[in-house]
Amino acid sequence: MTNRSAAPQTPIRRTAGLLAGLALGVAVLAGCSSDGADTDCGLDACTITFERGVEASASILGVEAKLVGAQGDQVTVEVAGEQLSLTTGQQASEVGGFAVTLDSVTDQQVKIRVARSSGG
Repeated sequence: MTNRSAAPQTPIRRTAGLLAGLALGVAVLAGCSSDGADTDCGLDACTITFERGVEASASILGVEAKLVGAQGDQVTVEVAGEQLSLTTGQQASEVGGFAVTLDSVTDQQVKIRVARSSGG
């Protein structure tokens, strides 16, 4: 009977697991795309900076977010197919399992944060 040690396989399995995890992380982050917007995404939340004056949209966390319009400190966005009116400083609006907040609005840009809701 041959006795083989499992120790040499452990570093290989760890390396394989690490590489698989990194590949998944890259795939998740690479899944974000945008037109007229910049995205900064983590696993459960994205900050989207829309350029004003252009048709701006971003595909993040499996949903599409669009800037519909902005007037003063009030912004209308569409997230997961539903329109929301947001103002700076208001509590997050819930839509399709996501919490959406308006971080800032200027003459050139609108910045929102879209996060997975804790309940979903």
